[in-house]
Amino acid sequence: MAGSVQIHGTGQLLTLSRRLRAAGGVRLQRNFARRIRRAAEPLQRDLQRAIRTQALVSEGRRPGARRGRAPTTRPLRATLAGGIRISVRTGTTPGARVWMDKSRLPHDMRNLPWVIEAGRVRHPVFGNRRRWATQWARPAGWWSRTVRAGTPRMNSEVSRIVDDVRRDLE
Repeated sequence: MAGSVQIHGTGQLLTLSRRLRAAGGVRLQRNFARRIRRAAEPLQRDLQRAIRTQALVSEGRRPGARRGRAPTTRPLRATLAGGIRISVRTGTTPGARVWMDKSRLPHDMRNLPWVIEAGRVRHPVFGNRRRWATQWARPAGWWSRTVRAGTPRMNSEVSRIVDDVRRDLE
């Protein structure tokens, strides 16, 4: 799984960024960055929705197995959705990036987005390391499927923004 989606370094963005700096318009640069961020926000929302609705199916309980609530109060999917971020650069490598910020996740969940992406989540039952459970993400690939669906929209929006700003500079 690619860790992030990036739209940067294209020739149009690079030349436009240089022209913005040469024009010296801080207001124009901020406007450009804001519009690029807004172009990436639908993809961020789609990724957050995808992880919030991702089904994790288990094998089921064995007859006579104990039942009970999980000993944690952390909502798994909401925590993972909170780690999806956007960063925008207008410097030498201008562009937008939608990525999973591992620093926003608890230490024991840092690799979980990629594990769910792969489709198989294996974990100890209620923290008991002698008993393990396997859950399946159905369908697998929540990140890659959503990125594949949202990237064309983001690319077309960024190219429209580049054309608008180029027209303003001329």
